[in-house]
Amino acid sequence: MMISTRGPLATMLLALTLAGCSAPGVIQRTFDEDPDQLLTQAAQQQPAQAAQTRLQAADILARSERRPEALEVAKQIDDSQLKDDNLRQWALLLSELGDSEGDPQAVLRATDASKLVQFSDDQLNLLLLRQGLAFGQLGQAQKSARILLQVQTASGREDINDAIWAQLSTLSERQANALAQPDNAIVTGWLSLAALVRNSNGDIDQLFTQLDDWRVANTDHPANRRMPKQITAMRDLRGKQVTKIAVMLPESGPLAGVADAIEEGIRTRQKISGNSGAKLAFLDTSSASLDQLYQTAKGGGAQVVIGPLDKKDVSQLESRASVPLPTLALNYGEGASNTTEGLFEYGLSAEDEARQAARRGWQDGHRKASVLVPNNDWGQRVGEAFWNEWKALGGEVASAVRYSPSAPATDSTRRAVSEPRPDMLFLLALPDYARQVRPTLQYYNALKLPVYATSHLYEGRPQPNLDRDLDGVQFLDIPWQIPDAAVGGAEALPFYASYQQLRSEDNPGTFRLKAMGVDAYELARRLPQYEAIPQTRMQGATGMLGGNSDGRIYRELPWAVFVNGVPSPILAGGDTDGAASSEQR
Repeated sequence: MMISTRGPLATMLLALTLAGCSAPGVIQRTFDEDPDQLLTQAAQQQPAQAAQTRLQAADILARSERRPEALEVAKQIDDSQLKDDNLRQWALLLSELGDSEGDPQAVLRATDASKLVQFSDDQLNLLLLRQGLAFGQLGQAQKSARILLQVQTASGREDINDAIWAQLSTLSERQANALAQPDNAIVTGWLSLAALVRNSNGDIDQLFTQLDDWRVANTDHPANRRMPKQITAMRDLRGKQVTKIAVMLPESGPLAGVADAIEEGIRTRQKISGNSGAKLAFLDTSSASLDQLYQTAKGGGAQVVIGPLDKKDVSQLESRASVPLPTLALNYGEGASNTTEGLFEYGLSAEDEARQAARRGWQDGHRKASVLVPNNDWGQRVGEAFWNEWKALGGEVASAVRYSPSAPATDSTRRAVSEPRPDMLFLLALPDYARQVRPTLQYYNALKLPVYATSHLYEGRPQPNLDRDLDGVQFLDIPWQIPDAAVGGAEALPFYASYQQLRSEDNPGTFRLKAMGVDAYELARRLPQYEAIPQTRMQGATGMLGGNSDGRIYRELPWAVFVNGVPSPILAGGDTDGAASSEQR
């Protein structure tokens, strides 16, 4: 969600800040000065004067539309050398540049200045707005929502409604309730709206009936005056509720076992939905062609299709201009993208996890990664996914090591942390191999090296004695596998009733597939919504599931870290440490 923080108010605030720069020794700018010459001068000046000169150069660069250069100069300024008006100017400039140039870490660094110098209420609200948007970019939805709600409470701004909703709509019930302020009508109204949409279970008619009641109860609420676009866009979907789904899965062949687990998840979720759920018709992909199956599905009155599961079948659908019925495939095709009209692809992709690990490492401030993956096709695919995402972010790869899964981890781990030394390690490994990596890092005096891993190193059940060797490793997994770390406990999980029925520690791998079946059923019920609003997001058993214009459903998974051999949360949910200070009010 893009919110302009460069409008007339922001420009006026910055101009007023600059106009106040009249203390002894504070620089006076002239727009026609050469910023490159100023930077040359700064290199020869004492630290305090150099910081002021670089600030002047950054401001001129920004006004000359050399904004990427301006951002880099502003980031390099030693803000500890700036005082009062100069510090205010730097914070406003860096936060504005970080916001417009897509560098949320720069925004957060700038907003820390609110603790060190006095800002006007308007300036502080502007910093808070940029900080809230930055936390949202970094995936910290609860922090983002808390700050944006603070801004709206103080300013009454309605143009940030879509930004507020983008964060609130991703929170679990427990995370949202942690934001409650009983005496704040704005916050209370937003939370009741979020609960209304969250509990509608994709029933658009029910949603808008309840939405009318919400409007009556919240006549003066900012969201009533300017409803978030994602909600209003659903109005056109009234009367299009999915009531019958055809499920195309193989009943024989190499994928039959996988299909059985997914089917159990689908059937369980449908049964729990009761009369409000959709009817199911199961079709055997091992006994008929896709065209025959679609014909049968249409003849039976199906509105959407779940399946197929086989990658070859999905690739075949990718080659078509369109599909006969809106379809949620349970795999990803071979194509670089999916352009088939009506086709959506969803699966438990290790490549998606690798790309998310790259983004997480980058957001945490790392810039030089080593990659440790098995020397097989799986390792190559996942390793390339991490590599490509990491390089696209601007990261450097110190080394890429492909290991033999049957050999000890000692030599491969040593090579991964040898010169040039990385500042993080990406690990793709099954549990037995992964448990050898941290002890090896300790042997080579690299125990403090951050390790980011995919879900594959966790067997899916607590084994503290075995997993103590994973202590300190950060990994991501589906919420149903790490409920304490993901949402603060199993009772707060999405589709908890289905979780209770399906949960089994006998085969964690199968459990993930059952969770996939639950989400497939819920996604299928919402396919008309994903077609109309590609940015639709759903809190699922397998992660936060979001659509995109390329017809693929992307999973955003929660993170955990091993502590005493048990997956534990990385962040204490909802704390707004580092938020721009509001104590000045």
